[in-house]
Amino acid sequence: MAKPNTSYEETRKKRMEENRKRMEALNLPQLAQAAFRTSSSSPKPSPMKRQKPRKVEKQIVEVRRSARVASQPTPVYREVEVKVARSCGRVSKHRDLSNRVYADEHSRAEATEQAEAFESGLGSDYPTFVKPMLQSHVTGGFWMGLPLSFCRKYLPKRDATVTLVDEQGEEYPTVYLENKKGLSGGWRGFAIAHELVDGDALVFQLTRPTTFKVYIIRVESS
Repeated sequence: MAKPNTSYEETRKKRMEENRKRMEALNLPQLAQAAFRTSSSSPKPSPMKRQKPRKVEKQIVEVRRSARVASQPTPVYREVEVKVARSCGRVSKHRDLSNRVYADEHSRAEATEQAEAFESGLGSDYPTFVKPMLQSHVTGGFWMGLPLSFCRKYLPKRDATVTLVDEQGEEYPTVYLENKKGLSGGWRGFAIAHELVDGDALVFQLTRPTTFKVYIIRVESS
């Protein structure tokens, strides 16, 4: 039984010797030692450090102000509720038409009769005519149409400046439109200045080719 054990040991030693020679031939022992030295000499990575949160320091600083307002007290701002009115529709540049006063037929006729009586007392030296006032003359559009026959006979055949002179001698230049036979620009100022209303009766006296003397007969309020 001793021979088999001896033969096994000899065979194992022989294989080990052969393996050692092969490793030496491939230079494996030196490579293994060099790899071991490299791994042992390299520093180990340090564990990750936790970053501490940055501290933000709050400082109170003086706000720079203009020299012009530096001496004035610092303004205090507050939130306030502001109600904005919304406009609906088109805004008219004329007076409020809701305050129109309409003359009754009796008062209108009476003022017209008084104006015609006054006209007859002026004589026939200068052309005249009577014009009862309507709402379109004294509010809204302020268009003053003149009698067609009078315009054709006495007024210029072109657009011109026609001056209205009231009973106090104040003059009001207006624009006469020949094709429309009426007064446009300037008439509004005359009507407002003299507070003309519906039912008033005016006597126009042509004292010059483009100048009217105007007399106002007030309608009696009902």
